[in-house]
Amino acid sequence: MVNITHKNSTLRKAIAEAIVSVSSQDTIDAIVNHKVPKGNVFEMSKTAGLFAAKKTSDVIPDCHPLPIEYTSIQFEIRNLDIHVTSEIHTIYKTGVEVEAMHSASVVALTMYDMLKPIDKNIEIKNIKLLEKKGGKSDSKDSGEGIDASVIVCSDSIFAGKKEDKAGKAIIAALEKHHVDINDYVVIPDEIKEIQEKIKSDVEQGTRLIIITGGTGLSKRDVTPEAVRPLLEREIPGVAEAIRSYGQLRTPYSMLSRSLAGMIGDTLVIALPGSTKGAEESMDAIFPGILHIYKIVKGAQH
Repeated sequence: MVNITHKNSTLRKAIAEAIVSVSSQDTIDAIVNHKVPKGNVFEMSKTAGLFAAKKTSDVIPDCHPLPIEYTSIQFEIRNLDIHVTSEIHTIYKTGVEVEAMHSASVVALTMYDMLKPIDKNIEIKNIKLLEKKGGKSDSKDSGEGIDASVIVCSDSIFAGKKEDKAGKAIIAALEKHHVDINDYVVIPDEIKEIQEKIKSDVEQGTRLIIITGGTGLSKRDVTPEAVRPLLEREIPGVAEAIRSYGQLRTPYSMLSRSLAGMIGDTLVIALPGSTKGAEESMDAIFPGILHIYKIVKGAQH
């Protein structure tokens, strides 16, 4: 199966439809008046659809097992067509489109099985996804028109003793979200140098400053001490999201002192210095954090 461990759990919804066409009004009347020999068609097929939704991963090889937190199966008769819709919700890392389509399909098959003794010309058609919501694919937040500065704070990398990988991982993530990189530097873990670089970037009008390194608890980890006094408005939720996401992957995430805030219209984010920590932090907050730039311009949440 596809690796989804890097994804965030979000509210996801899907609605799928299947159409069961019968050949006569007599069949419709038998369904409505509960005259079908095998029983109540709507109730039996609905039950089958509920089971199908929960068992999708058992029969579709690449589907991930996931919690089904809401299912609604509805029927609408239009002439000789019965429209079946299955709506499914979950809070998880991947969507429920296949679950909704599987559910609608099994409802239709169950109806076919129950109706075939009284109607030999039933047809199942147009099994399709009607609606899908949730996940990053829904996000309309883009980094187009936003420029960024990436600052690597590390004594060892500055001295040439280690190769920078975290900063390059951040750049790759930013480019994926169409953010322009206008500067990339490595500086030592010194409060004065960190502050001078941030001030310089802000003065030049840089919209996004991402700092990696110096957010731990060693004596040379001073990035938060350098950044926090410069912030005009701290945004605690960003760091909370980073640590919450990371804590699901390592018990040490709680020790990170990542922080974020605004200096004028410039967003400043301080991330961990490890490559994995930087990558996971970017996964945790992008692309949603780009919504900040719309809010700064006066848009509503």
